[in-house]
Amino acid sequence: MPEQTKPVAEPADEAAPEQYPDGFEGPFISGYGVASAALGALSVAAIALAAVIWLAHRSDVAERSYQSQAMRAAVDWTGVLINMNASNVAASLQRLHDGTVGELNADFDSAMQPYQQVVQRLHSTSHGQVEAVALEAVRHDLDSQPGAPRPAPAEQLPTSVASRTDTVIVVATSVSENAGGKPQTVHWNLRLAVSDVDGKPMISRLESVR
Repeated sequence: MPEQTKPVAEPADEAAPEQYPDGFEGPFISGYGVASAALGALSVAAIALAAVIWLAHRSDVAERSYQSQAMRAAVDWTGVLINMNASNVAASLQRLHDGTVGELNADFDSAMQPYQQVVQRLHSTSHGQVEAVALEAVRHDLDSQPGAPRPAPAEQLPTSVASRTDTVIVVATSVSENAGGKPQTVHWNLRLAVSDVDGKPMISRLESVR
């Protein structure tokens, strides 16, 4: 019998090279990859923006909190001053002195002498209340008349004493009853410099505004 020849297995064809568009031979980024990269960049930008907004909000909250403390300190200090009577003048002066710092603290006796003399001479009894309080902002007023006086900025204490100084305007009214006299209404317009001393607002300047 004739010998049967076994078919010889032909070698498998080598894998055809991967075809890329426009004849580009090499890896390329698919549309999904581009979209993922874009979303990743947007996520990073959103996180950074959120962090900036949060820090700004936190700073604003801290600033408003301190401004409220400064105005409260000015109101409390003014309340002691306008309610000073012949019977409590010594205690009132001590409380006022304890709440001051800087030049007002050093020259406290001379600054308070006019108020003390009036109270002791007239033997008056005063009852006062604060009607309004506001922070004074130093800015360029384009509507002001030429030659009009501008308020002087608050005197800044050395950074070793106070971290900041703000100006607070306090409007108050007191009724003074003198011995043997008629009650008199006194209007108070005070400009107080409030300085932050180790986190505690203290009065560093007193000025009467007309």
